[in-house]
Formats: sequence, C-alpha cells, structure tokens
Amino acid sequence: MKRALPAAALGLLFGVTAPAYAGQRCLAPMTEWKPREALVEKLRAEGWTTMRIKTDHGCYKVRAADEAGRRIKAKFDPETLERVTRDGDDD
Repeated sequence: MKRALPAAALGLLFGVTAPAYAGQRCLAPMTEWKPREALVEKLRAEGWTTMRIKTDHGCYKVRAADEAGRRIKAKFDPETLERVTRDGDDD
C-alpha cells in the first residue's frame, strides 16, 4: 500500500499536466469556424502560396510556401484564423 500512494500521486500529477504538453488544440465549435477559403485568402494576402489545408485537433493545419519559396507548416485557429504554432511546433 505504501508504494501505491506515491504511484497514484505521480499518475494524478502527470494526468493533470499532460494536456499542457499535448500540443496546441483549437477549441472553437465547428459552427463558429470560418471557411477554408477565408484562410487561403488571408494567407495569399500575406504572400503565402497554400498547398494543403486539413483539420488537426480542431485546428486548420496548413502546408504552404512563403514569398521566397520556403516551405511552411503551421496551424491556425479556425474561428479567428490566427496562427497558433510556429514552424516545427505542429508535427
């Protein structure tokens, strides 16, 4: 029984903090999402060429290229169309 308590405490500790390390998730209900076309237009105005958009953990996951042709991977909140990751954060 003495070993079970510390193990349970660690499990509770990691269970509570695990979502903080799970990566960015977008929480907007789908009824509040803006269409993908709106994101494509926003990115085009910023000089990006969009190659692919899919959904991932409630976010729009984008593969694109910037004005210089550098490839970019990023996630965007579908409600606000704000970027929620930096390059490398979303894989």
